[in-house]
Amino acid sequence: MGMGVECPGTFAAVTALENMARKPVAHLTFADVEAIGRELDHIRMSVLESRGERDAAYIRRVIDAQRKLEMAGRVLLLASRYRPAWVLGTACLAVAKILDNMEIGHNVLHGQWDWMRDPKIHSSTWEWDHASPAEQWKRAHNVQHHTFTNILGKDNDLGYGIMRVVEEQPWKPRYLVQPLWNLVNACIFEYGIAMYDMEIGDHLRQKRGLTPELRSRIEQTLHKVGRQATKDYILFPALSGPSWRSTVAANVTANVVRNIWSHSVIMCGHFPEGVEAFEQESLPETESKGEWYLRQMLGSANISGSKAMHLMSGHLSHQIEHHLFPDLPSRRYQEIAPAVREVFHRYGLTYHAAPLATQLGSAWHKVVRLSLPNGWLKETTVRNAPAQIAKLFRSETTPRVQKQKLRPTALIAASL
Repeated sequence: MGMGVECPGTFAAVTALENMARKPVAHLTFADVEAIGRELDHIRMSVLESRGERDAAYIRRVIDAQRKLEMAGRVLLLASRYRPAWVLGTACLAVAKILDNMEIGHNVLHGQWDWMRDPKIHSSTWEWDHASPAEQWKRAHNVQHHTFTNILGKDNDLGYGIMRVVEEQPWKPRYLVQPLWNLVNACIFEYGIAMYDMEIGDHLRQKRGLTPELRSRIEQTLHKVGRQATKDYILFPALSGPSWRSTVAANVTANVVRNIWSHSVIMCGHFPEGVEAFEQESLPETESKGEWYLRQMLGSANISGSKAMHLMSGHLSHQIEHHLFPDLPSRRYQEIAPAVREVFHRYGLTYHAAPLATQLGSAWHKVVRLSLPNGWLKETTVRNAPAQIAKLFRSETTPRVQKQKLRPTALIAASL
């Protein structure tokens, strides 16, 4: 991300973001935003300066537990034709895959554990149980997503480039199927992520064709997918002998459970009602640290819950803290969350946190609501339902909401 220092009293070059219906930061001054940046920097430094053996021991314990769970699952599935072995083996394998992707892979690839200088637990050497090659994922996620968080057209994680995610996007009849598509995407989530990481959609939209760069990414991904499929659907089923069919079913089930869980956690972190998205007609050349922090604060939400919830979500249940400090050890997010929440409250900002069911229900409500024209649900009754349904197909688009420019002192947050 580009970060520069703007002169106090002027915000002409701060950002091209525009505020729509709400102004969640209109009350903040330049001094407030810079003060927020300093306070959050202080929180971050307090963790960086206290990292040590307890953190290192934690990630090693999690990796050890994950590998033992996977081994137990694989051994149990050798007898997968017996229902108890199938259920327990599938459960062990699903949990192992979730831990591998969420608490271990995602966070190791973020560089959270690079400070240990352990070549076996390092972002430059780690590979995970996932369809997307680690190097491609790091480029798309660590760089693109975390730099341009929730900026429409810049952040592929925002609706994955296939859904209507804000009211200002013109409605089209094809969005009617987005709840179904979102469900399908949840089931095959790792493959959807792999496609986004290859940037196939960008190449198609820009009519760039099969460039050498895209061809190389496709080859790398197909090689990775081939290895994963061989392991899950050929090698281990073959070792099960007569039980091979039930072992294949167990592996499919474990992968689908992992995908749905990962998709749900991601949705809860970025899509619930009230979480801000941003529109930027031309990215600013510089963005101060305080402004970048503020955008992360407004564009993320947390899941409240138990330690088990935090572990199984890869501590992305603290999505706010993760987006503020993506390079800090994940286990520390819960520790610093009260201090981060206090900063939110002191500056009059909403700290979005709720249980899993609440956040997931809110995110799915938003997906369904935005699959329809703005205001359609409020206008529809049992009596006028036929006319309202017919109306859906008479108009290709809905007019865009009139944009309301931010005053200079309102600063960053463009609420879509």
